[in-house]
Amino acid sequence: MKNLLITLCLLAGLSAAGQYAYEPSPEHPFGLPNPEAPPEILDWAPLIGECACSSVSRNADNSWGEPVAMTWRFKYIMNGTAIQDETLKEDGAHSGSIRQFIPDSTRWYVHYYSNRSPSPRLPAWEGGKTPDGDIVLKRDQKAPNGMDGYYRITFSGLDGTGYDWAGEWVSRDGSFVFPTWKIQCKRPAAGGDAQAQTAIRDAAARFSRGYMDTDYTAMMQVYHPEAKILPPGAGIIGGPAAIRERWVLPEGLQILEHRSTPESIVVLGDTAYDYGYYQGRTRLRDGSESSWKGKYVIVWKQHEGQWKMLLDIWNRIDG
Repeated sequence: MKNLLITLCLLAGLSAAGQYAYEPSPEHPFGLPNPEAPPEILDWAPLIGECACSSVSRNADNSWGEPVAMTWRFKYIMNGTAIQDETLKEDGAHSGSIRQFIPDSTRWYVHYYSNRSPSPRLPAWEGGKTPDGDIVLKRDQKAPNGMDGYYRITFSGLDGTGYDWAGEWVSRDGSFVFPTWKIQCKRPAAGGDAQAQTAIRDAAARFSRGYMDTDYTAMMQVYHPEAKILPPGAGIIGGPAAIRERWVLPEGLQILEHRSTPESIVVLGDTAYDYGYYQGRTRLRDGSESSWKGKYVIVWKQHEGQWKMLLDIWNRIDG
């Protein structure tokens, strides 16, 4: 009976692991984006993981205070359908938030909490990604003198190596902006560990998002300056202009889904490779949809602190 119970527990554990494959795990400590989640889940891909940060805020006399060291961690939660982050400060002031995208309102809602000012009702910030790649969140807030306005949070410089954060009070008409808090974050150099694998997965996710959004600039930012691609049925293509041209969609076609699922990611110093399967859906000119899948091999190389695709090889699988 004891052996039977142990077996049942093991089977239940395996079933749960398969069912919740996008939760943080020893292999993926910061989780994975769920392909069934809204595509906006990838807005936060450059922030997933851990960064070393420096936080500076205003003093009561409006001067800037001394920098405070801080660790900022982002991870996927709820089986890859939402984002959770936490900040751990050297001065003991810690905080966190839950970030969920609500498609009906086409925006992110961020619920904030902290150990210094616990509240029975969590304040909510609203916003999303801007055309220039920043993430901007807002919340109504009056100034100390009673002036109507809002507080604005901006994440910028989301290039995979770190990011900047700015907190500002803004008058309702936007004519007055008063910065009150700023944070600069840098990601530790990626090595042969889970952090490097997460960075590579996030880079692949940004590529997929760019393809679905026909943002060819974002796609090309994932390629190494010396990249070459080896598409099916064609020769080797090199050079940014030629690679970009290969990805430009014909008029009337739309990529509804594109994602890659690596079978393995192997990091070797400043070089890595991964292989696995990709799949997607295309909306054709007549409004019908076509599904496709295939296998791939990618060789990655570090460039200016980021993982970039050096060689990109793929082939479709029929059926």
